[in-house]
Amino acid sequence: MPKGFYVLIAAQFASGLADNALMILGIFFLQEQGYPAWWSPLLKFSFNLAYVLLASLVGPIADAFSKGHLMAWLNVLKMLGVIFLLLGVHPLLAFSVTGLAAAVYAPAKYGLVTEVVPASGLVKANGWLEGSVVMSVILGVALGGALTAWHSVDLVWAARHGWSHWGLVGVSTQILGAFMVVLAVYAVSVLLNAGLPRQLTLNVRRPLSWRALQWSEFWQNHLQLWKDPLGGVSLFVTTLYWGVGAVLQFAVLAWAQTSLGLSMQRAAYLQALVAVGVILGAMMAARCFRIFNARKALPWGLLLAGMLPLLAVTENLAWAIPMLMLAGWAGGMLLVPMNAVLQHRGFKILSPGRSIAVQGFNENLSVLLMLAVYSFLVAWGVTLLTIMMGMACVLMVGMLPLCLQRHRRRAMPGL
Repeated sequence: MPKGFYVLIAAQFASGLADNALMILGIFFLQEQGYPAWWSPLLKFSFNLAYVLLASLVGPIADAFSKGHLMAWLNVLKMLGVIFLLLGVHPLLAFSVTGLAAAVYAPAKYGLVTEVVPASGLVKANGWLEGSVVMSVILGVALGGALTAWHSVDLVWAARHGWSHWGLVGVSTQILGAFMVVLAVYAVSVLLNAGLPRQLTLNVRRPLSWRALQWSEFWQNHLQLWKDPLGGVSLFVTTLYWGVGAVLQFAVLAWAQTSLGLSMQRAAYLQALVAVGVILGAMMAARCFRIFNARKALPWGLLLAGMLPLLAVTENLAWAIPMLMLAGWAGGMLLVPMNAVLQHRGFKILSPGRSIAVQGFNENLSVLLMLAVYSFLVAWGVTLLTIMMGMACVLMVGMLPLCLQRHRRRAMPGL
């Protein structure tokens, strides 16, 4: 790995840690403020909305600036989103601001890795990157769950006094101190990104032009990646995975609270077990797969599909723990090789920032659609088992043809 690569991983970890803790705190905040249950998925919906609406902008912006410095400023913007929430801005709008920063952060992060790591090391680099992403999910969810129990009366009083002194409205919440911790973690990521070695900040930049920002230009890039035999398959798999995974994130919380009778704090810890499995699967995938044999990972998608309805009917914690970890393992084994192929082909066909923007558009459009359906079904009182069965069918129908095709071909075409 190039010098400074692990500083980049640490910066990504800190940013992701704060993102995931903030999401758990946001869900608790909605419950505290009296919002109905179907509002919770809308937090992630608003967070991911910018990935889709600004898809034509984020890639060229990431390519036009020093990616390390840009990521530092984007974490500052995430901090502003948290501050807006505390000042009384509507939660969906505040999370949209944080999501806007995340939408540009993603192509900058993945694009920087693609630029500084040779193709032969991309699977290993993705193992590190996805490992840090998933570890930030594990610890971020755990941190958010732990912080929901931290109620500081002194901080709430001090905030109210300060807000009234400056003529600000502010919001009344028991977890003000928890949000302050999230702000501090974002600040650490800012410092790490700002301190990246010079070799990583002097990446090749592409001039920012009006044509590059146009939707028609982005759509052409989008079609190029989809039409590529390898890029299209990997893009389809990652798009499907992230859509189902987004629903799984909220379904596990609901399942743990209803079927297992756990509190919000303990449910968040249980949700983190999926991420533990993902990071173990990611580590194994980095050892087992290279770009040329990445399609061998496709059957893991079928295993993940089979796990979803089994989880929904499980009411025993002792069985739930290994099942959640196995589901995560399958996801990690599937995602890391597919991401490596997608980034390699995107770099060859387009550019780092533009290819990641296309990837982000498709994956987050899938997230938005899946979460909208999930929120609608929850609002209408559809059972969790029915929802999980539906997600399993979607994943199975999407993955089975690809697995059969791989079985017939027995080998991946040359890159």
